[in-house]
Amino acid sequence: MNNLTENYYPTFELYQSLRAQLMDTLTDEDLLFETSGENITLGALCRQIGETEHSYIQSFRTFTGDFDYRNDQPGLAESVERLVAWFAVLDTELKGVLSALSQDDLANRTIDRGGGFVISPTIQLEIYKEALLIFYGKADVYLKAMGKPRPEQWSAWID
Repeated sequence: MNNLTENYYPTFELYQSLRAQLMDTLTDEDLLFETSGENITLGALCRQIGETEHSYIQSFRTFTGDFDYRNDQPGLAESVERLVAWFAVLDTELKGVLSALSQDDLANRTIDRGGGFVISPTIQLEIYKEALLIFYGKADVYLKAMGKPRPEQWSAWID
């Protein structure tokens, strides 16, 4: 274990728990909902945050940022059960890869995100937290448009 997983990760998991709370409120039918314009379905939005998490996991393994990954598993974006199962696997992988980083990795290694954007693993995790918050803001629009209630923590942190 390193100081990132020991000291910061428990708080980070609270941000991840908002996604689980969201998924607890959704049905498969809800995942098909789309707002007007060029917006994707709510299920596709959920798949996107999984793809994003996968990309961050890989960046902690390879120290290179690559956000081209797409999960083309048929029906994934239309199934709450399948998304929840995938998110659980991703969350376990993320915690594992972060736990495997040494203090030396955290202090001296960098992640090259491309375009001259080179950051520490700690900042990379912070940027992923920001990606989660952006996802929650987008998902909140869908929830409001559907007239769905939002969990108490969701309302306190996002609304």
